[in-house]
Amino acid sequence: MEEYRWDRRTGHALWQRGGYKVRTEDIIAEITRLCGKIGRPVKLMEVCGTHTVSIFRHGIKGMLPKPIKLISGPGCPVCVTALKDIAASIRLSLMENTVLMTFGDMMHVPAGNRDSLYKARGRGAKVDTVYSPLDALAFAAANSDLEVVFFATGFETTSPLIAATLMEARERGIKNFTVFSAHKLVPPALRALLNMPGVALDGFILPGHVSTIIGMRPYEFISTELGSKEFGVPGVITGFEGNEILTGIYMLLLQISEGRAEIEIEYKKAVRPEGNPKAVAMTEQVFSTVDTEWRGLGVIPMSGLELRDEFSYYDAGKKLPETAVDYSPASACMCADVLRGIITPPECHLFKKACTPENPVGACMVSSEGSCSAYYRYGETV
Repeated sequence: MEEYRWDRRTGHALWQRGGYKVRTEDIIAEITRLCGKIGRPVKLMEVCGTHTVSIFRHGIKGMLPKPIKLISGPGCPVCVTALKDIAASIRLSLMENTVLMTFGDMMHVPAGNRDSLYKARGRGAKVDTVYSPLDALAFAAANSDLEVVFFATGFETTSPLIAATLMEARERGIKNFTVFSAHKLVPPALRALLNMPGVALDGFILPGHVSTIIGMRPYEFISTELGSKEFGVPGVITGFEGNEILTGIYMLLLQISEGRAEIEIEYKKAVRPEGNPKAVAMTEQVFSTVDTEWRGLGVIPMSGLELRDEFSYYDAGKKLPETAVDYSPASACMCADVLRGIITPPECHLFKKACTPENPVGACMVSSEGSCSAYYRYGETV
């Protein structure tokens, strides 16, 4: 097993075989030293919602020197699902003889006019939550008189399972099962973020779970592309324990202090440079990449997944009735600015007032991994 230790002669961190474990106070001391060496404020974005929650849970922000600012990015799949997709899922759930199934957090995500799947169920829509798309497929197999639609959301971590479910549906000849795909890809969103005015970042804490699938190479454009600098921003793929996140921050600061911009892996116990090629191949067999809309970020080229022609029979979007629906966001909600890292949740004047987990105005307050929800639960102020 590889574990982390400090080279006390150079002050650098090294991966070695053996039973070495670094102490939290040692990492903080090295972070503080590097922060002084850099001599300016440093703005780091954790992309993954699970990282956001872990940072709060471990009190990491309070441990860091003040020049280091951690901000949350668009790494919560519930938060970035477009309003039009939520509205479409509601329309599908209200279709005759149809049951819509999805993951639990999607039930309360507000669409236009503060509508949601949960509220639609109160109007007679047939909506249920499942832990896996395979559960939805099993329900479809046992209820051939019903049309079963799975509302598929998430990033590269969940798309291979959706692909496997559709392969099984085709193999078993299950005809009453379809998928409404709102899947999204993380690397194109990072490119879009870096191209946006007002977004100035010094480094990315890159997602661990997504990277177990895609590895490190899809992020390399952040620092270099075809041998020439494109953005020159370092990134570190990081685990979710407190010391793993702190180590990732140290590795980013070390790059910045040395004038480097590379993609590195802290989470070596789970992430290989090449990722999981079999999972990627399975996803590519079922899905093709398309332009798609992200809440807060707009339409991002080649950042969504659409069923290939050979699986088009299972595309619920093709059954969607053409009905004009208002899915305009609440005008006062600043979720889009939160997702871009331009503001923190307490800077939104709805935060903890009109917008709470019990009555969310924006999607960032719905999911347990949403930035607003994390700030609300852990009580951090601006």
